[in-house]
Amino acid sequence: MVVWINGELVPDTEAKISVFDHGLVTGDGVFETVKVIDGTPFALSRHLLRLGRSAAGLGMPQPDVDQIRAGALALVGASPTRPLARMRITATAGIAPLGSQRGNSPVTAIIALAEQKPAAPSVDVVVAPWPRNEEGALAGLKTTSYAENVRALAYAAERGGGEAIFPNLAGNLCEGTGSNVFAAIGGRLITPPLSSGCLAGVTRALVLEWVGAAEDDLPLDDLSNADEAFLTGTTRDVQPIAHVNGRKLAAVPGPITRKAAEVFAMRSAESPDP
Repeated sequence: MVVWINGELVPDTEAKISVFDHGLVTGDGVFETVKVIDGTPFALSRHLLRLGRSAAGLGMPQPDVDQIRAGALALVGASPTRPLARMRITATAGIAPLGSQRGNSPVTAIIALAEQKPAAPSVDVVVAPWPRNEEGALAGLKTTSYAENVRALAYAAERGGGEAIFPNLAGNLCEGTGSNVFAAIGGRLITPPLSSGCLAGVTRALVLEWVGAAEDDLPLDDLSNADEAFLTGTTRDVQPIAHVNGRKLAAVPGPITRKAAEVFAMRSAESPDP
């Protein structure tokens, strides 16, 4: 296997970053996960735009997205073609002192590619006991400071769940560890607004554009009482939720979820970079 680091393709066994890299020392970095279908990255432009927005929100130097785009395509071309793969693009603030203060090093940029299994037909979710801080410095940013998500996903797995769902400090529905949430209530499809602290997911945005949904605050209990619900994400597309904290939803998948999945599949097949 090969990976791309700072403009070069190298064998993964020879890939190196400094132990003083601020992304390693403090999690000072941003990343994107891109779906690759039969050797073609999906929605790469949207992911690179969000990479830049996350870097700006974190206050770190801007990664060279043109160089990263070229690196992503070079890596795909140098890798075996798979029906479905997962590309991870990471940019960190580079080498810095051992502490929270940044140095003056250039950005470290890394791209890796690996096989991705198709998402399950449905998923059981568990509500995490730790709320998202919708007013926090990292709210809405896709950063490498992911320990909170790791902890919450492990919490869900211990209880039979495939994804953890976060409330926010206001007690409203926010997001999953790597997904956005949509709920159908009384025939109305609703997803939390970005002001809830959730990530501006690429798949979320496409569902809003292609399917349509209201962006509105939802009390956390509305999820388990919804007629139907689904998650969206790069590795999930539109994935029905079957159980919330062990409680089965009324329809899995329901008609609104089925329509959303069908429209998303049809529209995403029309263009690899919508």
